[in-house]
Amino acid sequence: MATTITDGVRVSVETVYQPEYSNPGNDHFMFAYRVSIENTGSYAVRLISRHWYIFDSNGAKREVEGEGVVGQQPIIEPGSSHEYVSGCNLKTDMGSMKGEYQMERLMDGMLFDVQIPEFYLVAPYRYN
Repeated sequence: MATTITDGVRVSVETVYQPEYSNPGNDHFMFAYRVSIENTGSYAVRLISRHWYIFDSNGAKREVEGEGVVGQQPIIEPGSSHEYVSGCNLKTDMGSMKGEYQMERLMDGMLFDVQIPEFYLVAPYRYN
């Protein structure tokens, strides 16, 4: 599990290869990832947007930006967390992702970026 903390917001990510949605013969490898966002600070925050950097092991790089996560802009109270599952397809059986969330501190509307730690997407047979 990859974890980082920025301004009192802890982001942890776990990944799993999805063989049932992958087609290696056509260079299509599907991965799911579970993100946990925990507010360890003393003020409520809202997740406004996301910005992902996605890397295939062949050197290809993509960027994905958008509002919220899986259609939500959750408010995370102090001591609470928000968890979601999403997915990513690669053209190779190994790659990585990293990025940032833009958050809003609700008490004063201040915007700040929270780092998403780099994590690896690896088909299990690559570990052998």
